[in-house]
Amino acid sequence: MPQVQVDDSVIALARELRDEMQQFLNEYRFGMREIETKLEILRDDFEHQHSHNPIEHLSSRVKSVDSMLEKIQRRGVAPSFDAIREEITDIAGVRVTCSFVSDAYRLFELLCGQDDVRVLTVKDYIADPKPNGYKSLHAVVEVPVFLPRGTVRVPVEVQFRTIAMDFWASLEHKIYYKYDKRVPQHLLDELHEAAITASDLDERMERLHRQIRGNDETPERAPAPAPLEISDRRGTHAA
Repeated sequence: MPQVQVDDSVIALARELRDEMQQFLNEYRFGMREIETKLEILRDDFEHQHSHNPIEHLSSRVKSVDSMLEKIQRRGVAPSFDAIREEITDIAGVRVTCSFVSDAYRLFELLCGQDDVRVLTVKDYIADPKPNGYKSLHAVVEVPVFLPRGTVRVPVEVQFRTIAMDFWASLEHKIYYKYDKRVPQHLLDELHEAAITASDLDERMERLHRQIRGNDETPERAPAPAPLEISDRRGTHAA
């Protein structure tokens, strides 16, 4: 096989791009860790104060380069780090799985009310589910990451959902993957019925939880949707 000579300048450019990409992704990893730490502190203190752990499971991920490139191409985002930062806000993601709907809203409020957390967007699919039945509370928040070269503010998408919502979403993802997004209608109908069942289960479990803790009064209405604005000492953040 003939050898291909590569100019030193090409090698240097490739290494520079690699290092820039690594630095770019590291910022999101660090931002993700900041959010995880905040949630872990809230969980531990909440459990100490109320003898109840509001978080069943905490998971996180940073998008792979391939996944990020696919989204860049699909959205027509300019191939620059500045444009990617501006247009793609779910490169880093944290998923918070709770026992009850009330826990999901409470954790959302506690996280987004912190002084150094700025809310960028909120999509409340618990109060307003997607047509297919998907339910979850999505918030894109921005946190400061303190680095030797200075402070950078990093967006992180945080999803709050119950165990039932998470189970349903996991099954839906597997079905769509198996059928390459061309899911037969009868399965879509069953998925929608399952979403209703999961929602009913959430309501029943929350009611049982209140009874066990000595508050068996049925609320007059469902938990309020996530607020479109989060107020704190520094003012109001539009969500």
